[in-house]
Amino acid sequence: MDREIGVGGFAATPLARRYVNEVLDSGRLSYGPFHRRFETAFAKEHDSGHAVFCNSGTSALQIALQALKEKHGWKDGDEVIVPAVTFIATSNIVLHNRMTPVFVDVDPLTYTMDPAKLAAAITKKTRAVIPVHLLGLPADMDPLGAVARGAGLSIIEDSAETMFARYKGRKVGSLGDIGCFSTYIAHYIVTGAGGLSTTSDPDLHVRMRSLMNHGRDSIYLNIDDDKDASGARLHEIVAKRFQFVSVGHSYRATELEAALGLAQLEEKDAIYAARTSMAARLIAGLAEFEDRLQLPRGRDGCDHSYMLFGLVLKGEDKTPLVNFLEDKGVETRDMLPLLNQPVYKKLFGDLEPKFPVARGLNRSAFYIGCHQYMTAADADYVVEQFRAFFRTR
Repeated sequence: MDREIGVGGFAATPLARRYVNEVLDSGRLSYGPFHRRFETAFAKEHDSGHAVFCNSGTSALQIALQALKEKHGWKDGDEVIVPAVTFIATSNIVLHNRMTPVFVDVDPLTYTMDPAKLAAAITKKTRAVIPVHLLGLPADMDPLGAVARGAGLSIIEDSAETMFARYKGRKVGSLGDIGCFSTYIAHYIVTGAGGLSTTSDPDLHVRMRSLMNHGRDSIYLNIDDDKDASGARLHEIVAKRFQFVSVGHSYRATELEAALGLAQLEEKDAIYAARTSMAARLIAGLAEFEDRLQLPRGRDGCDHSYMLFGLVLKGEDKTPLVNFLEDKGVETRDMLPLLNQPVYKKLFGDLEPKFPVARGLNRSAFYIGCHQYMTAADADYVVEQFRAFFRTR
């Protein structure tokens, strides 16, 4: 095999090594100064008042929906709308919160939730909608938001795959009640495991921070909360250290992950430039196949941060092409099929016929990498493999 080109990677920069060593030298692994610096900088970068760093993007979604459910008094069985194309965590967290996912088909060109189909999915039991910013492209939030707000719905942005991108001048993560991000392997910022929730609502911020700490009383969420307390205040904290006000979770991250995240956040401009440059090179190289291959496209007034490079084989099953690429060392992933998953067929029956765009994408859509660890030669190699495939067909 000439090359192995994955969908993502990780390499520790000198800054990341320095920050991690500072953590190791400090002897402090629980929530501490690197958490605070990372959360503060990430929130500011996404036009939000607060950020909560936890152990995964899925956990970020879980506590976001649970916080809204508790705040508004939603009931078990109430409905949450999610797109028919997304990673399964988006809808799994609805089930974990004992609510009901309702699916909406996606736009065939951008793969994000189709605003024209949202209103028909809303019922008297609908409480929230979770648009997904997919592969680096923000969902079309103005029309989605207009329908959702008009129906009195809360909005959680699933932004696991999209950091730093603007939608009509506003950053993802600030367009709804809560935004949720992932720092898992192959994502824009990689901490090994991790996720963030952003919000400008102080009440939701406190609720999410409590929920990731077992539902603990917010008076004592980390070991610094009693640092400068004395007298009656200290005694109150001592009395409430082991009080729990919600059925929460152990979703905490460590200072090591926070240090890795902060280092990459401070180097984000180089990461963003490398990914968008790599995507541009792939688009230029693959343009000759546009009669058979749908390439990524942006949306007017929006950034595309190209966490991943989505492709659709027009009117054809992707399997022969995907297998060819894999045999040549080009790693692929299905473009987030959801409705045809075995567990969802068991839970909901055969949903695909009701969502024709999602069904077509499940058959023909996939993605490859376009990250900062790829070289120009890697991109050219990828293009040549597509050329070799189409040449034989």
